[in-house]
Amino acid sequence: MPSLLEARGLTATYGATQVLHGIDFAVEHGRITALLGANGAGKTTTLRAICQMVRTGGTLTFEGRALAGLGTEDIVRLGVAHVPDGRGTFTALTVEENLRLGAYLRRDKAAVAQDIERTYARFPRLRERRQQQAGTLSGGEQQMLAISRALMLNPKLLLLDEPSFGLAPLIVREIFSIMRRINAEDGVSILLVEQNATQALELADAVVLLETGRVAIAGRADDIRRDEALRRAYLGY
Repeated sequence: MPSLLEARGLTATYGATQVLHGIDFAVEHGRITALLGANGAGKTTTLRAICQMVRTGGTLTFEGRALAGLGTEDIVRLGVAHVPDGRGTFTALTVEENLRLGAYLRRDKAAVAQDIERTYARFPRLRERRQQQAGTLSGGEQQMLAISRALMLNPKLLLLDEPSFGLAPLIVREIFSIMRRINAEDGVSILLVEQNATQALELADAVVLLETGRVAIAGRADDIRRDEALRRAYLGY
């Protein structure tokens, strides 16, 4: 079976500045892949390249279909959901309005209602705050809402950019545990950008480590987690 997402020689530029220099990687069906690296390595740019939010070159395919030239909304329709850094909730809308907005492409109203209930089962705090404005939620609750809103699209691939940023360790563990459940129970593949390498390696099946816009290492998360010399050289612990 071909990979769900595959990049070959992927480049990305902002104006005259090239950030990605011909990277190769793949996300397999039903797997969690962590994209690691220092600040400025090109991790966020990689997610933006997948969504065609920056100028790209090389080959980038989703379920065998080329993404080059598609609009961001077209890529969403293919089954790619993106949770950007900074969470990006609609702060003036309530929790439930945010969730319903996440399902704007769907026409199966009964299934949408079921998915909202499933969200509340996974994140009980969102149920408690369903009529509360998103801008008044805590940082952890806003991250839960951002992930849940993306899942309302029924994606095949979920792109997560720094979901642990600025959150307390207890909340991070809760969110990562729920991401594992989403992957296992719903079969949603995940491409995770994360600075917390320890947490990411515990969650992921595979790792792509970027260094100044190039792939330094790619392999199984278990292998990288067990290789102390490699971790110290590239991940600093």
